[in-house]
Amino acid sequence: MPNAVSAEPNARWLSACYFFFFSILGLMVPYLGVFFDNRGFNAQEIGFLMAILMGTRIVAPNVWAMVADRTGMRSELVKFGSAAAAITYVSFFFDGSLTYLAISLMIYTFFWNAILAQLEVITLESLGDESHRYGAIRSWGSVGYICLVIAAGFAIGEFGAEIVPALGMVLFIGMFICAMALPSNRVKLSSSAPRPPLKLSSAVVWFLISAILLQMSVGPFYGFFVLYLKQAGYSEGVAGLFVALGVVVEILMFMLAPRLLGRFGVKLLLLVSILLTVLRWVLLAYGVHNIALLSLSQALHAFTFGLTHAASIQFIHRNFDIAHRSKGQALYASLSFGLGGAIGTWISGVIWGDGSGSTHTWFFAAACAGLSLIAALAITEPKPIIKSDSINP
Repeated sequence: MPNAVSAEPNARWLSACYFFFFSILGLMVPYLGVFFDNRGFNAQEIGFLMAILMGTRIVAPNVWAMVADRTGMRSELVKFGSAAAAITYVSFFFDGSLTYLAISLMIYTFFWNAILAQLEVITLESLGDESHRYGAIRSWGSVGYICLVIAAGFAIGEFGAEIVPALGMVLFIGMFICAMALPSNRVKLSSSAPRPPLKLSSAVVWFLISAILLQMSVGPFYGFFVLYLKQAGYSEGVAGLFVALGVVVEILMFMLAPRLLGRFGVKLLLLVSILLTVLRWVLLAYGVHNIALLSLSQALHAFTFGLTHAASIQFIHRNFDIAHRSKGQALYASLSFGLGGAIGTWISGVIWGDGSGSTHTWFFAAACAGLSLIAALAITEPKPIIKSDSINP
C-alpha cells in the first residue's frame, strides 16, 4: 500500500506548479506558430515543429512513468524535469535552421512534457477520498494559461514575436522554484505483494482511441488558431482574448465537473462533450468573421477540454491500480495529447498550405471529432466516475 501523502500544504504548491506548467502551455500553443512564422518558416514547417511539441508527449511521459512506478519517486521527477527543461530551453534563444529548432524542441519538451502525468498522480493521491477537490487545484493551471495567453498576445503586439523565448524562460524558472517546494514523499509499494501485470480492459482501449481522435481534432487549434484569426484580420492581442475566453469557461467547468460526473457518469458526459466539439469546429470554419459565432465556438472549449479532461483523469485514476497509476496517466497523456495532437497538428499544416486551405482544417477537425464520438460509444463504464455522496451539495 502507498504511504499516505497529506493534501496540505501540498495543495498550494501543486496549484502553483499547475499555474506555471499551463502558463508555459499558454505561451507555446497559441504563439509558437506566430514565432515560427516570424522566423520565416512556412505552414508545413510550422506544422512539423508544432507536431514535435506534441510528439514528445508520446515517449517522455511513458519513460518517466516506468521510473515513477518502480521507484515511487514522483515529486523528485517533477523537480528534475522542471530543472532540465529550464536549462535546455536556453537553446531556444538562438536563431537557427529548421533542424536546429526541431532538435531544440525535442530536447526541452522531452523533460517538460513528462511533468504533467506525475503532477496528476501526486494530486489525486494527495487528495485521497477528496478527489472532488481536484478541479479547484487544477483550475490554477487554467488561470496561468489565461494570464499568459492575454499577456503574451499584447507583449508580442508591442515588442514582436522574438519576446517569446524571454517570456518562456521566466515561466520555466517559476515552474522549477515551485516544484522544489514539493515534499519528497516517496510512494512505497509493499515488497511482499507481487506486482500485478498491466492489463487494458476493452473500456480503456476504446477510451484511448476516442481520446486520440479527439486530440487529433484539436490539432488545428494547437498550431493555427491564432494564425487563422490573424488571417481574418484580428490582432494578436484580440486573438489572445478569444483564447482566454475558452480558458475562462474551462475553469468554470472544472468547478462544475465533480457534480456533473457524480450525477451523469463519464460516458454520457464524454459523448455530449465530443458532440459539442464537432459543433465547435464547424462554427469556427464558418463563423470566424462573426464575433458571436466565434465567441460561442470558444465557449464550447468548456466541453472540448474542461469536462473531457476532468472525466478522463478520473477515469484513468480509477481504472489503473496503484502499481500502474503513473503508467495510466502517462498512457493517456502520450496517446491523446502526444500521438493525437502531433498527427492532428502535422496534417493541419499540410491542409493549411499557403493559407488557402485554412477553412478546410476545421472540417478535418470536425471529422476527427466525429470519429472520436463513434469510439466513445463503445466505452462501457457501469459505475459513476465519482460517488454522488462525495460531492458537496
